[in-house]
Amino acid sequence: MSLDVSPALLEQAERGEVDDAAFVDCVRTSLPYAWEMISSLVAQLKVDGGEFADNQTPPPDEQARGQLLRALASDAIRGALQRHFGVRLAFQNCHRVAVFAPDSSADGRLARFTSVRGQVLNQSPELRDC
Repeated sequence: MSLDVSPALLEQAERGEVDDAAFVDCVRTSLPYAWEMISSLVAQLKVDGGEFADNQTPPPDEQARGQLLRALASDAIRGALQRHFGVRLAFQNCHRVAVFAPDSSADGRLARFTSVRGQVLNQSPELRDC
């Protein structure tokens, strides 16, 4: 299961549209490692400036790795996180998460990060099983 959905949130979804803030809170509590990773990268981007901030440290265990995969593989979760933090997210391998400025200033860097070349250059034998 990707998220620990409360009965109240499930009831909201059954009635119609889900409040974005309630969904984001569900993501925050269900995927704490992924939330902390993205939060820290957003803070780093704000402090350092520039086009992007990224993580290159593998997760400490499979549970943490799974949280990143679930957060970034789901269009709904990724979209909610991007709206909440006001960034664009990109993902390589099993751990390299990057946050980019939401405006066009980072378009070139985002395109390089998400390119086939960028993916190939980010490979290593240690990450083969992730």
